[in-house]
Amino acid sequence: MKKALLSLIAVIAIALVGVWQFSTSTQNAPDVTFTDLQGKSVTMQDLRGKVVLVKFWATSCVTCIAQMPDTIKHQQALSPRGFETIAVAMQYDPPNYVKTYAETRELPFSVVIDAQGKLAKAFGDVQLTPTSFLIDKQGHIIKRYLGNYDEQAFLTTVEKALAS
Repeated sequence: MKKALLSLIAVIAIALVGVWQFSTSTQNAPDVTFTDLQGKSVTMQDLRGKVVLVKFWATSCVTCIAQMPDTIKHQQALSPRGFETIAVAMQYDPPNYVKTYAETRELPFSVVIDAQGKLAKAFGDVQLTPTSFLIDKQGHIIKRYLGNYDEQAFLTTVEKALAS
């Protein structure tokens, strides 16, 4: 009986995490400040009027690294229209790895190191990478992505957000 109850609780907990991760209901992005590798700070309030992708990643994450060329391509193509990417390196990622990766790849977007894990916590206690949040011009989270995602569907969602 105890095992069955624990199993039921585990299934419910996993379902709730899944609903949270893949929910499309609108909620406000947390009011946080991002400080990039150059020491420049920007708040979510500063980003109002732009469509923003906040991407939690790690240099040790194979999927994150595989997604970087597309992330670079999207930033370069869409930034003139008001699209902004902020790549947030996870707390466990060695800062020198993050800096070296960003410099050698000449990443064209802000790279932030979440040294205390405060940004991950503010975005719902992000644990898995890559986890990304697409935020509209009004500061609402319009989509959450966990792991790989369909590039065309992503671009369609970004285009809609840019047009609004």
